[in-house]
Amino acid sequence: MNLAVFVSGRGSNLNAILSSFELKHKAVVKVVISDKKRCGAFEVAAAHSIPAYTVSDSNNHGYIAFQDITKLLIELEIDLIVLAGFLKLIPMEIIKSFKDRIINIHPALLPFFGGKGMYGMNVHKAVFDSGMKISGATVHFVNEIFDNGKIISQGCVDISNADSPEEIAQKVLSVEHQLLPYVILKFAENKIKIIDDRVVVED
Repeated sequence: MNLAVFVSGRGSNLNAILSSFELKHKAVVKVVISDKKRCGAFEVAAAHSIPAYTVSDSNNHGYIAFQDITKLLIELEIDLIVLAGFLKLIPMEIIKSFKDRIINIHPALLPFFGGKGMYGMNVHKAVFDSGMKISGATVHFVNEIFDNGKIISQGCVDISNADSPEEIAQKVLSVEHQLLPYVILKFAENKIKIIDDRVVVED
């Protein structure tokens, strides 16, 4: 299965995908795309000899325009688009072209603590301030609204003794690194189905 991974940050989830023993012979990251010219994820991509592009609203030098992304992904025969900390809203053209083939990992238990502006430490601060005793990560399908697509799978972690948003972030990140490769593996094995408007992950 061919993957395109969209990133905005240091690339720890990208690294988790590339380091997964279970995915080694079932999924290949064909391209990494970011909305930032400089990000740690590009270093991860370079270490694995994966082509990387920076997306922009126009084809400026060194950038690829959003309107050309769909063409690139089709040329690369991408089966699944993985948003691994990508902060931009995916254009409708890409969503339509890759219907039910775009997933995102969110650092909280949706439908709580999601939506525009809820990313990174903003999420963990909101969780901490709420007094929640559990948090976790959610992998969901992507639609035209931030963090609104059907939930595929979730992983939980006890944060009842967490002393700060930073501590919650660390705990949740360890869940992300397990959950995202697991969901990708299920896609590769064709074990994710949408039945009666709910997502079913088969054993």
